[in-house]
Amino acid sequence: MPRQLVWLRSDLRIHDNTALAAAAAKGPVVAVFLRSVAQWQSHGHGANKIDFWMRGVSAVKEALEGLNIPLLHRDIDTFDAAPDALLAIAREQHIDQLHFNVEYPLNEQRRDQAVRETFQQAGINVHGHHDAVAFAPGSLLTGKGDYYGVFTPFAKAWHKHITPEQLALRDTPAVQSPLGIDSDPLPALPTFDDTPVDERRWPAGEHAAGDHLERFLRFRGRHYHDQRDFPKVRGTSELSPYLALGMLSPRQCFQAVMSENGGRLADGDKGLCAWVSELIWREFYQHVAVGFPQVCRYQPFQSHTRGLAWRDDDEGFQAWCEGRTGYPLVDAAMRQLVTTGWMHNRLRMVTAMFLSKHLLIDWRRGEAFFLRHLVDGEFCANNGGWQWAASTGTDAAPYFRIFNPTTQSTRFDPDGEFIAHWLPELASLPAKARHAPPRDMLTTRDYPAPIVDHKAARQRALDAFKALST
Repeated sequence: MPRQLVWLRSDLRIHDNTALAAAAAKGPVVAVFLRSVAQWQSHGHGANKIDFWMRGVSAVKEALEGLNIPLLHRDIDTFDAAPDALLAIAREQHIDQLHFNVEYPLNEQRRDQAVRETFQQAGINVHGHHDAVAFAPGSLLTGKGDYYGVFTPFAKAWHKHITPEQLALRDTPAVQSPLGIDSDPLPALPTFDDTPVDERRWPAGEHAAGDHLERFLRFRGRHYHDQRDFPKVRGTSELSPYLALGMLSPRQCFQAVMSENGGRLADGDKGLCAWVSELIWREFYQHVAVGFPQVCRYQPFQSHTRGLAWRDDDEGFQAWCEGRTGYPLVDAAMRQLVTTGWMHNRLRMVTAMFLSKHLLIDWRRGEAFFLRHLVDGEFCANNGGWQWAASTGTDAAPYFRIFNPTTQSTRFDPDGEFIAHWLPELASLPAKARHAPPRDMLTTRDYPAPIVDHKAARQRALDAFKALST
């Protein structure tokens, strides 16, 4: 019986995996993973993401072996080597068809097209499956036939056109007869400049992902709308790492919500509906990467912002990276990122806007820093969030919307508990003083004065954006 080759990438699960289910329906399956550390690093991924990625590969390898599906492994330096590496495996294993789940950033699209062409020339069929989105990019368009560049109408169209078939879970393959092929051992990762976060903080694999999803919905999902903006409270799902690497599928999330919400996604429980909206944001940004490929080329979505006069301020950038800006909420958030490989979503907006507006430093520098440290680092979501904060992207915050970090602090960390946790040098201050510590309270503490005045920085940013139209 002809064998099917499944190329796993950022879809590290055996349950509800479109490519894997489609392959298993056609015949015996062999799986392969191509590790391309040099390419990943050139894309900006750091030790946290890559370590989590490979622990996920180890977990899915074990799950596949339980189905008698061997997982082959090859190391390649760059995506350019993918076509030949896959074709060699296909010939060795007498493969009839190649299956993979589509990825949407531009370099990944080009890699997959090169693989298609190579296999076509070899007479082997290739099937790309849309697994990480409900709607394939290009299938959900405006009335004028364009890609959506604004989230709200995209979300309305998503809810209007979604079908039960699109949300249905894919079949898990049955145990197949042994093929007499051993899985390849997974070689150790190279040494990174940064040490990955403790793996106990982010256990990898779809079982860990499922446990996270169950606990979120059981204990926090219905409070999501009210608690998600408060970083001291564990009010968010913390599922982004598992979604980024496909240890959990969006369909599994939607199905879990519907089971808790009377079969509904667009209405019902306010907390659950708010979380559904965040899942649709993830899909929206993947559509944007395809429909507006300039965002994959380090360009702003809003073309008129290309001429913005960003400041060359290495000292300010370093202070931001190290959590030494003198704005406690910003600094606490940056220390959370560097220590844990993750940052609370409200604080991603606050820190990104501080860098791009208060310091007027090019958002692309911040985007790269986040991607280097985030365990959930994902190009589409990270780029979309940064461009939103910098007022250069889709649904861009109006350029005159500039978060006051002190106001954000008093509103979302009212007692300064999050600040006290990540800035222990301020923990002994009165709660209300932690948001903007008076200088006389810092004489014996190793904490800097603000590196920029809010009002002056705000005006500087306004002037820079206004200059674009003159």
